[in-house]
Amino acid sequence: MKKHILLFTFLALVFQCGNGFAQKVTLGLKGGFSIPNLTGGSSDTPLNTGYSSRFATDGGVFGEYHVNKKFSVSIGLEYSSQGGLKHKFQAFQTPLEMIAQFPGTAPEYLYANFKSEAKINYLLMPVLARYTWKISKNSPVKVYAALGPFAGYLLNAHQVTSGTNKVSMLNQDNSFTELPFPPLDFNANTNIKNDLYKFNAGIDGFVGISVNVTKQDAFFIEGGGNYGFLSIQKGTGNGKNNTGAGVITFGYTYTLQNKYYRQGHR
Repeated sequence: MKKHILLFTFLALVFQCGNGFAQKVTLGLKGGFSIPNLTGGSSDTPLNTGYSSRFATDGGVFGEYHVNKKFSVSIGLEYSSQGGLKHKFQAFQTPLEMIAQFPGTAPEYLYANFKSEAKINYLLMPVLARYTWKISKNSPVKVYAALGPFAGYLLNAHQVTSGTNKVSMLNQDNSFTELPFPPLDFNANTNIKNDLYKFNAGIDGFVGISVNVTKQDAFFIEGGGNYGFLSIQKGTGNGKNNTGAGVITFGYTYTLQNKYYRQGHR
């Protein structure tokens, strides 16, 4: 008899938890654009410095559990574009075919004016604590802020270069001497995935505004960013960089509601 009472109590608790959980879950999807950049890490070389931001895409899906009317916790999966851009006079490693053309020891780096873009894409899983404010009691507009850690998995990575130009050598007095070589063709798309760690971790956060068009449906816009705490390069020859991006996204959410919720007993 006691076993039956315990089993009945357990099933009742599971039903109530499931009932409450279904009332408090929001599903969402979002997409937009990011402005990523590569910042210097623990080791700098002429190759990993001087990056500026590039424009790319960002998007994902998420689920949000509402602890109460103001506080919630969300977990998501996001396609995150990272990397950076250099379109200027910059360093590159001296090509093997040029080393023999130097009368003495060839320099480790040469310089030229060309475009170099690091396109590095991750799958991120952020876990965020979120706090929401209503504009007024009956207003459909809400303002919210979220912050938390993320884990990232490297999907692909390419170094895309373009341009054709004369090359120069850096002198000891930090001046440059143009070399009497034919212009060098920099047009290439190099897979650098094996040069980078597959795992990354960092912090993610944003602020946003949502508007409910029904009790269940809402649209939102949010802006924020992410930053990776780990250096992405495996070796030190290319220096060390950290990822980071500013992100602006638009999206849609749908709040799951059962009969109990629809009757206004939430």
